Amino acid sequence: MTTTRTLAAATVMVTLLGSAAGAQTVAFLMPDQASTRYEEHDWPGFEAAMGELCADCTLIYQNGNADVALQQQQFNSVIAQGAKVIVLDPVDSAAAAAMVEIAHSQDVKVIAYDRPIPDTPADFYVSFDNEGIGYAIAQSLVEHLQAESVPDGAGVLQINGSPTDAAAGLIRDGIDRALDASPYKTLSEFDTPDWAPPRAQEWTAGQITRFGDDIEGIVAANDGTGGGAIAALKAAGTDPLPPVTGNDATIAALQLIIAGDQYNTISKPSEIVAAAAAEVAVQLLNGETPEATTTLYDTPSQLFVPAVVTQENIKAEIFDAGIQSAEEVCTGEYADACAELGIE
Repeated sequence: MTTTRTLAAATVMVTLLGSAAGAQTVAFLMPDQASTRYEEHDWPGFEAAMGELCADCTLIYQNGNADVALQQQQFNSVIAQGAKVIVLDPVDSAAAAAMVEIAHSQDVKVIAYDRPIPDTPADFYVSFDNEGIGYAIAQSLVEHLQAESVPDGAGVLQINGSPTDAAAGLIRDGIDRALDASPYKTLSEFDTPDWAPPRAQEWTAGQITRFGDDIEGIVAANDGTGGGAIAALKAAGTDPLPPVTGNDATIAALQLIIAGDQYNTISKPSEIVAAAAAEVAVQLLNGETPEATTTLYDTPSQLFVPAVVTQENIKAEIFDAGIQSAEEVCTGEYADACAELGIE
C-alpha cells in the first residue's frame, strides 16, 4: 500500500491509499481544526485500521475547517469521486441531514462519526457516549467540590461546545443532569461557537469580571474550552485557580492536569472509535449489516464508555496504559511535576 499526501486550500487534506483498478473508495470527512485530535488521532487511527482491513481500498480524507459550505462541497466531491461509504463528523449536525439524503439517493452509505445526525438517520453511528461524558466530568467536579467542603449553593460556570454540534448538545445534557442534581448553582452558561478556545477564553474573562471569587468551579465541555477558561483565569490573576474540567485528554490538557491547573479530562482514545468506524465501513462495503449495541436518533449505534482522568489516576490511565508517553508530555516546565506523580 502506498500513501501520498497533499495540503490543499482552506487547510483541506486529501490522502489516497492504494490505487488498484476497481478499488472501493471510502471517505473520512472531519469537521474542524480547532481541536488537534482529528489530524493526530482520528485520521491516523482510521487509516491504520483500514490498511489492515481493506488493503485495496482508496481512502479520501478531508477536513471541513468549521465551514458548513466547505464540508458540503467536500461531501459532494467525494461522491463524485466514487465514494461508496462516507464517514462523516459533521460541522453542523442539522445541515448534515441533507447530506445523508443526497448520499442515500445515490446508494452511498453514511457512518455518522462522533457527532450524531438527529434529523435523518445515517446507516450507522460510532462514538463515545457523549451524554455520559458530560455527566462524568460534571459529576467528578461536583464530588471534588464536596470533598473540598465547598458549601452548598456555591456557583459554577458552564462552558458548552458548539451550538451546531449535536454531540455538544448531548454533552450539555449530561452536564445539566449532574449539576441539576448537585447542591451547586450554575452562575452562567455559554455555547462556544465552533468549539473555539479563544471564544471560551473571552467569555470566561467577562464572567470573572462579573462574578469574581463566587466562581468555585468551571465545567468545560472539552479540553480546548477548558484551556481557554484557564487562560482567562490566569490572565485575571486568579489564585488559587478553581477546578476546571475538560474532555479529550489532549497533551496540553494532560500537562495542565499534571501542573494542577486543570482538574479533569476524559480519556477517550479516538483511535478506538476510528477503528470501529473502519470495521463498519468495510462491513457496509461488503453488503453486511454491522452489529449495533444501541440505537440513537433512530440510527443503529455503537457507543464506547470513556474514563475520567484526574491527577490521582493519570499515571495509570494515560501513561501505564500506553495512551501517551512521558517523553511526549513531561517536557520542559512539566518534568518536575511529572516526577512528583511518578511519571517517568
